[in-house]
Amino acid sequence: MVNSNNYNINTFDNYTQTLPVASVITTSYSTQQSIIVEYTLNREQRTAFLIITNHLDGDKERHIGTNNGQLIMCIPGCGGTGKSQLIRAVTKYFLVTKRIQMMRKLAPTGIAAAEIGGMTIHSFLGEQRNSGKPRTIKPGDTKLEKQWALVEYLLIDEMSMVGLTLLAKLNRILSAAKHADPEIPFGGINVIFFGDYLQYRPVYDTPLYTDFSQPSKTKSGQLLSEKEIQQRAARSLILQINCVIKLSQQMRTEDERYRELLE
Repeated sequence: MVNSNNYNINTFDNYTQTLPVASVITTSYSTQQSIIVEYTLNREQRTAFLIITNHLDGDKERHIGTNNGQLIMCIPGCGGTGKSQLIRAVTKYFLVTKRIQMMRKLAPTGIAAAEIGGMTIHSFLGEQRNSGKPRTIKPGDTKLEKQWALVEYLLIDEMSMVGLTLLAKLNRILSAAKHADPEIPFGGINVIFFGDYLQYRPVYDTPLYTDFSQPSKTKSGQLLSEKEIQQRAARSLILQINCVIKLSQQMRTEDERYRELLE
């Protein structure tokens, strides 16, 4: 399990005791605990759940120095490790604490979006899938601004099927909607990626893990296209992930052979 921010992952009680008292809403502890029990979250799921919900409740001190406390998180895990269950638990916390309007859930396909009760990325961006035409953004686009006005957390499932071009489009629109400095990732919105990096490749797009530091096959001195520039910019967003919690405990099956196939 990778955890560069030194979160306590041993127990629920130990984790909450390390938090500054002033940063925790009074009802947070009991609400978190009841949801953890309701959704039977294991240790890894619980750790990720607490990081997200405590961040929502004001525990941003752990990310000071990284985009002013912005959480850019990755929760990888193969099939059956409980990613969808974790998303449901996080959604429940936002709902119970009356902050569901602050969250959006997106996925690259209709099936994946339906599984988490969200929308496809293309639908939310107002673009057709694999469209070469970017959405037109006009200054003072009130519809776009209203759409994202209250959103502070964005959950993206099946990240392996999200390509760099699509991520660049999302970043561009979020920056415009939030009137944010283009240097700020995702317009300052907290983003949590879920999925298995290597499960499925994106269709007609470049994978998020693409290493642009390797020598290019293009001719030396050849100028990059606009698409290539955007893809490199999107890759830089991925490199700004500041928290990773890997889900490795298989929740769907105890069959060792089937588990090996999933992994």
